[in-house]
Amino acid sequence: MFGRGYQYAGGTSFGPPITPLVIKQLLIANGAIYLAQRAFPWIERIGAIRPQAVWEDGSLWQPFTYMFLHSSYDPFHLIFNLLALWMFGSPLALAWGEARFLRFYLFCGVGAGFVIATFPALPVLFGLGVPASYILPTLGASGAIYGVLLAFSLTWPNRTIMLMFPPIPLRALYFIPFLFFWGLLFGPPNVSHIGHLGGVLVGWLWLRRGGGTGNHRLLPTLSEIRYRWHRYRMRRRLHAVRREEVEERERARRNDDHTIH
Repeated sequence: MFGRGYQYAGGTSFGPPITPLVIKQLLIANGAIYLAQRAFPWIERIGAIRPQAVWEDGSLWQPFTYMFLHSSYDPFHLIFNLLALWMFGSPLALAWGEARFLRFYLFCGVGAGFVIATFPALPVLFGLGVPASYILPTLGASGAIYGVLLAFSLTWPNRTIMLMFPPIPLRALYFIPFLFFWGLLFGPPNVSHIGHLGGVLVGWLWLRRGGGTGNHRLLPTLSEIRYRWHRYRMRRRLHAVRREEVEERERARRNDDHTIH
C-alpha cells in the first residue's frame, strides 16, 4: 500500500540511502513496546485511547501512549507503519535535523490523539447519544505517520512514489488524497480515519507556521493559491485557443484536399 520506492534523477531506490538515528530509535521503541504488549496485555488496556477514559477518568496520557502501541493480533499494522516511518521519515529527518523531526512527529501523533479523543465526545457533550467510538480503544502510530507523509509530499511534491498495491507510480503530492480515497473504499472497517485526518490537520498547522523548515513555509498562502489558480485557468484557456486553431487549420487543410469534379 505504501510506497515501494522513490524515483530519483538517477533511477529508482527502495527506501532512503541513510537511516537517521532518530528513525532507528523510533523503530526500536515501537518494536520493543509491541513485544511488551504481547507479554503484558495490560499495557494495551491502559495505553490505548478510550475517549471516555480520557475525558471522564482523566487518562490524559493516552493521547501520547497510544501512538507507540499496535494491534497485537495483526503484525502488519506495526510493519506497515514502521515501513512508512523509515521510508518517508528518514528523508525528512535528514533535511530538517533529527530534533526538529522528532518534535514534528510527536506533535502530529499527540495532536491526532486528542482529535481521536475529542471527536466522539462531541455527541456526548451535546446530548446526542454515545457513539461506539467513545468507549472503543484506538491505537497505532498512523496519526503521526500521516503527518510525516504530508510533510514529505509537500517537501518533494514531484517525487515519484511506486506503490505496492496497486503497482502504479504516483506523484508525492497526490499521495495523501490517494490514501484517503483508497482507505475509504477498500480499507478495513476498524481503521481510524479520524486519526489519519487528525494527523494531517495537525501537521498542516505545524507546517503552515513554518515549523518544518525554519522561516520557510511549505504551504502556500491564500494569495499564492489564488495566483496559482489564476495561472492555471489562464493556461487552460490558452490551451483551448491553441487547440481550436489547430482544429481550424486541420479542417481548412481537409477542405483544400477535396477533389472537384
